Amino acid sequence: MTRHRSKLAGIAVAAFAMILADGVGSLTPFGSLVSDAQARVGRPATPGSVAGVARRTTRRVVRRSTIYVAALPAGCVQTSVNGTVVWSCGGTYYQPYGGRYVVVYIN
Repeated sequence: MTRHRSKLAGIAVAAFAMILADGVGSLTPFGSLVSDAQARVGRPATPGSVAGVARRTTRRVVRRSTIYVAALPAGCVQTSVNGTVVWSCGGTYYQPYGGRYVVVYIN
């Protein structure tokens, strides 16, 4: 029975040490369990990071469909939309994907 108690005491001390170490530098001992980066949903994890913002903006502007073609129609012109390369073919846009092309919608 003493082994069981000593294990529980060791686990309790370790848990308390982790909680105490997590709270170092904050006003409350439990304040940093949820960091500011986790609390701000939809923002990049690193302040000043433009990579996450640019990636989300591109995803909002260019949306893939479920329509695939093996080859592009004649007269297509390569263009760039927010840094994403797409092919414009008479009002329909295509993006290369896995050896074929997918129809994309530009918003």
